[in-house]
Amino acid sequence: MPLPNQRRHARKAPAFASAAAASTVLEVDGLQLHVTRKRIKNLYLRIKPPLGTVEVSAPMCMSQRQIIGFAHERHSWIVQQQRRMAEARRMSLRQAETLTPLPSAPAGDGGHAGVDGRRGCDQPQLPMFDRSAMWTDERKHAAAAAIDAALPGLLRKWAPIVGRSPSHVTLRVMTSRWGSCTPKTGRIRLNLQLGLMEPRFLEYVLVHEMTHLWANGHGADFQRRMSAYLPSWRELRRELNKRVLL
Repeated sequence: MPLPNQRRHARKAPAFASAAAASTVLEVDGLQLHVTRKRIKNLYLRIKPPLGTVEVSAPMCMSQRQIIGFAHERHSWIVQQQRRMAEARRMSLRQAETLTPLPSAPAGDGGHAGVDGRRGCDQPQLPMFDRSAMWTDERKHAAAAAIDAALPGLLRKWAPIVGRSPSHVTLRVMTSRWGSCTPKTGRIRLNLQLGLMEPRFLEYVLVHEMTHLWANGHGADFQRRMSAYLPSWRELRRELNKRVLL
């Protein structure tokens, strides 16, 4: 289940060139752009969770001036997305803290990442995030215990409704998905973070992945099945999309 909250913009380059990929960091209006040049025809700008890092994939032939101009035009949009991501991160951290508090102040109370220290007052505060500090052994055990306690009941409830049951469910810290499924083997993987969140999100992701045992993609068949199994799935998806992976 890929995360849909990575925001993108694209622009065509005037021509196509072939050369080795190269990376650099540019400062634009107080923002750091992590630019990678690739053998592509269009320029892509992505705001990457959980920190709101600005990543740019640019054609070999595109000038630095064009890249800076592209980012300058979208400065307000970038700042808006970073603010939303920062709020989503705070919400996710608060939820995690209710179950297993960090031994010290939670990441997100200070510092910055991905934004120049000289930024103006209109720039979002992007706190440092230490995944190793977040995922202590205690927190991993607590999250796994919460999911393990809920999973048998959820499977008893949803297997008859969906008409399929996973052959195996694995829990792990995932950096880009809430869950995933391999229909061929029937294996489902769930993000450990779901054990630190409201139970409705675990239920939604489980049903989502179980539905993939019937439908590989997210096309009409998948949507029809989800609407039949869990009519509120779109609302739950919107709620979940306001959170970020920790």
